[in-house]
Amino acid sequence: MYEERTYRKSLKTSNLVNFTAIIKETDLYISADVDLKKEAMQYIKKYRSQLEMYGNMNKKFIHSLKPIKEDVNAPLIANAMINASNRAGVGPMAGVAGAMAEYVGKDLLKHSNEIIIENGGDLFVASNKKRIISIYAGTSSLSQKIGIEINPNESPIGICTSSGMIGHSLSFGKADAVVVLSKDTILADAVATATCNIIKSEEDITKGIRFVKSIPDIIGVLIVINDKLGIWGDIKFITF
Repeated sequence: MYEERTYRKSLKTSNLVNFTAIIKETDLYISADVDLKKEAMQYIKKYRSQLEMYGNMNKKFIHSLKPIKEDVNAPLIANAMINASNRAGVGPMAGVAGAMAEYVGKDLLKHSNEIIIENGGDLFVASNKKRIISIYAGTSSLSQKIGIEINPNESPIGICTSSGMIGHSLSFGKADAVVVLSKDTILADAVATATCNIIKSEEDITKGIRFVKSIPDIIGVLIVINDKLGIWGDIKFITF
C-alpha cells in the first residue's frame, strides 16, 4: 500500500533537479545536476531484478529476521545486505532500502557530480556542498526541530532512519526515530533497524547507544523517543 511521504516537501534542494523514480515498492526521491529519471529507472530495474531473482532462489534472504550465511552465488547487492545484516544482527531485508539508495546512487554518479537519494527515510548523500538533514520523528516535539550537518569531505555517506512509530517497515521498538550514519549506507540501514528494536522506552537510549558503539564503521547515532534525545559519535548536531 502506498503511503504519501509528506516529509519530502522539506527535501528539495534549490541548486539541483529533484525528481522521483518509482517501481513497485521502490520509491526514490532523487536530487541531481540534471533530470536522470530515465537512468534511475534503469538502475532500479537492474537491482530489483537481481534481488527478486535471488530471493526466489533463497527464501531465507527475503523472510529471515535473523542473519543468514553469505552466498558466493548471490549478486553483489544481496551479499552486501547479508554482510551488513550479520554485523547488525538482523535479517538481510533490513538493509534493502539503504542498498537500493546506495547502489542506484553510485551508478547515477556516472552522470552527475552530486546525487542525493531518499528511500523511505534512508539517505545516500554524495554532495560537494554543505547539506542540512532535518530529522523527521513523527509526533515527537523534536520532529523537524533538529538536524545534522553534512560537509562535502564527509560524502558519500549513508544517513538512515528507523522508527517504531512511523511507516510500514517492521520494527519491534518504540523509538520515534533512530538515525545512523556510516559510509556504508546498507550497514547504516541495518544498524538503524537493530537499534530501533532495542528502544522500548526512554531508559533504553543508553542501551541503544552502547549497541551502536560496538559496531565498527558506524560514524554516529541519534535516537529520539518522545521528547528525549540521545546522540553519540561524530555528528554535527543542529537545532532549528
